[in-house]
Amino acid sequence: MGIKNMKAKPLSRLQDSITHGNLWLSILSLASKKPVYAYVLPVLIEKKFGFTPSRLMVYLVLYKLEAEGLLIAHDEKKRKYYIPSKDGRKCLVEGKKALSKWAKGL
Repeated sequence: MGIKNMKAKPLSRLQDSITHGNLWLSILSLASKKPVYAYVLPVLIEKKFGFTPSRLMVYLVLYKLEAEGLLIAHDEKKRKYYIPSKDGRKCLVEGKKALSKWAKGL
């Protein structure tokens, strides 16, 4: 294993934990700007945040956020759109603060 590979693995793990590991932040962020439709979320996330989660993972996180009361779903023309609840907006703000605090501490 070369030095290049050793450096790439930690950076890759960091990127995965920030992006895929915290998919809820990306979803809440997008939903806070306008109602989001689950099917297009992977494309929107790729455009805004530079990574593409699987559609299955997006649906799992959406259902979990809804079950936790952080997202509110409403049906519109046979599609389910999501917006953050009041608690979801607070959670998004706190998540951003936590990431910022952590990064400043490095």
